[in-house]
Amino acid sequence: MKRIVSIQDISALGKCSLTVALPIISAMGIECAVMPTAILSVHTQFPSFTFHDLTDEMEPIADNWKANNISFDACYSGYLGSYRQIDIVSKFFKDFGKEGLVIVDPAMADNGVLYKGFTPDFAKKMATLCDGADLIVPNITEACYMLDMEYKETYDEAYIREMLLRLADLGAKNAAITGVSFEKDRLGVMSYERESGEFASYFTQRQPKNFHGTGDIYTAAAVGAVVNGMSIPEALQLACDYTAECIRLTLLEENHNFYGVNFEQATPYLLKLMGK
Repeated sequence: MKRIVSIQDISALGKCSLTVALPIISAMGIECAVMPTAILSVHTQFPSFTFHDLTDEMEPIADNWKANNISFDACYSGYLGSYRQIDIVSKFFKDFGKEGLVIVDPAMADNGVLYKGFTPDFAKKMATLCDGADLIVPNITEACYMLDMEYKETYDEAYIREMLLRLADLGAKNAAITGVSFEKDRLGVMSYERESGEFASYFTQRQPKNFHGTGDIYTAAAVGAVVNGMSIPEALQLACDYTAECIRLTLLEENHNFYGVNFEQATPYLLKLMGK
């Protein structure tokens, strides 16, 4: 059985980060190891939350995995809460990413603004993780902060292409930007492969509401698909379809919660997309 390690926080309730990565990747038939970076009572979109930093546990976990000769088919990072965590993850990629894929989801911003506690300097530090990554999957806001580009609410394809080329210049083999829309009712992803110089894009019907955690769901599904043998453009397409279905099913529930989507109910659809 193939094995992925996901490096990000645990929101004990909230349907994001590790609480979606673990079940999604497991459902795709892949062992999912976790390196938690922090534990929160709920995610940061709630009015209040508790937070416990786990930075001091990360290096001992990595050292123990080394001692036990553990290896991974893919290592991927999500929400990281400090400069030190970025340095730890950078070393982790060097130690454990030699024989597998390295994927970076620089989860730190959306809708033109950084999440609570982050700064533009932190975003530039996050960009250093992209060097050597097999795939990076920022949204438009995250890409703008890493590249020091102007964030635009209205943009064209040339703007996204320039952004992808500049992301590849950070050292990533493949760059994908999520949350891209060139038509009012369509939303999706655009990607670029540095070696071939090829762009790819895929769009689904835009859903009428946004939910926190869908970026984490998207990345988990994409990573699982790549490790299962799909090409990166195929995996990005699968992740779009699955995420859209998660939102669609959530909105069918009259009293759905505000804090996350019903990704669990979309698991049969995910397996269908995988041909399982």
